[in-house]
Amino acid sequence: MRKLYVVKESKDFKRILDNNKSKISNNFKIFHQDNELKYSRFGISVSKKLGNAVIRNKYKRKIRSIIDNSKKLYINNKDYIIILRKGALSKSFQELEKDYQSLIYKIGKENSNEKKEQ
Repeated sequence: MRKLYVVKESKDFKRILDNNKSKISNNFKIFHQDNELKYSRFGISVSKKLGNAVIRNKYKRKIRSIIDNSKKLYINNKDYIIILRKGALSKSFQELEKDYQSLIYKIGKENSNEKKEQ
């Protein structure tokens, strides 16, 4: 994942989180909001409650890999904040990837329904 596609600034995180558009599973909570860019951006958050820095960084790397593997599912012009939940610590990489892709698919489906209504 290139640095261009990363949400880093706290004001952007806050703006997306305050939007309250989200999808939840046992492993992830994904907030999303439209942006004015021609590409999608991603922010990853892993709580200190889930483990020490080594554990948190390990899961951030896994999530980045899942993001790269799922590029065809994204809607351009969206910002995503991915929050790892406690249930993810006991899951394999394949289970996390499948769960993540199903949430992104639901977000895409929701977005297409909104466009049809307009």
